[in-house]
Amino acid sequence: MTEKDKQLSVLFFLPAMIFMVLFFVYPIAILVKDSFYDNADPNHFVGLLNYRDSIVSDSFRQSFVNTMVYVVGAVGAELLLGMVLALLLSAGFKGANVIRTLLLSPLMISPLVCGLIWKFMLNDQFGILNSLLFRAGWLKSPQSLLWLSDSKLALVSCIIADVWLTTPFMMLILLAGIQSIPDSLYEAAHIDGANKRQSFMHITLPGLRAVILVAVVIRFIDAMKSFDIIWVMTQGGPNGSSSLVSTLIYKSVARYNNGGSASAMAVIFMVVLLALCSIFIKRFWNPGKKAM
Repeated sequence: MTEKDKQLSVLFFLPAMIFMVLFFVYPIAILVKDSFYDNADPNHFVGLLNYRDSIVSDSFRQSFVNTMVYVVGAVGAELLLGMVLALLLSAGFKGANVIRTLLLSPLMISPLVCGLIWKFMLNDQFGILNSLLFRAGWLKSPQSLLWLSDSKLALVSCIIADVWLTTPFMMLILLAGIQSIPDSLYEAAHIDGANKRQSFMHITLPGLRAVILVAVVIRFIDAMKSFDIIWVMTQGGPNGSSSLVSTLIYKSVARYNNGGSASAMAVIFMVVLLALCSIFIKRFWNPGKKAM
């Protein structure tokens, strides 16, 4: 590569580098700096005090546990449902294209609108879901199931809304992965006497290993930082039962003006997120090893 080519490469890379510095590196640096200062006095350096207070805080630990439950429940259900729908659509039955288009329609809705839709559907006064369950005879009255007011159901309700919104994303990625697997592999397996279950276990799943990893990591990161759906539906209530780390950080800044504590929680959350993603990728992505 000549000197002119090197200069041209740097010139092409410069806009991306400036963007990364302004909108990624600089905000993170400010976030880390603010985490070492007092909530009341931004000029008062307190060291690791905000980190200690965040770690021992019951609200932060509860929100962190809720976040993990939310992520595992939502991503797990989306992976399972997405796989089932992708397998059904890959069969190529009549009308599959129309059904696929209808299934992808939730992707056109923002998380904020999704939260509003499910907030109205799950309302115990006029929600359509309780009304249908009552007419089916599964509820004694439409008001007997408090989806958003019961501490045991609030987080589950938010998970249901998230699954409805993003399962089409998982389905689309898995469907593309299934269609990329050569048909000759299935034909050879059929000649050898393999049934559909064996073909799925020994051809489809190994062929989707990388696709599943990418889809799960993307959804894992996206679910970890979920805010819109939770805030619109429950605002983290009742009594913090559906509070996630993202909603707790927002409340700390917007309601209580605790910028230092919020920054410390954000840094801790970011480090944990990076660590979990690294462990997951290292555990399930081994290009040099054969799948067990």
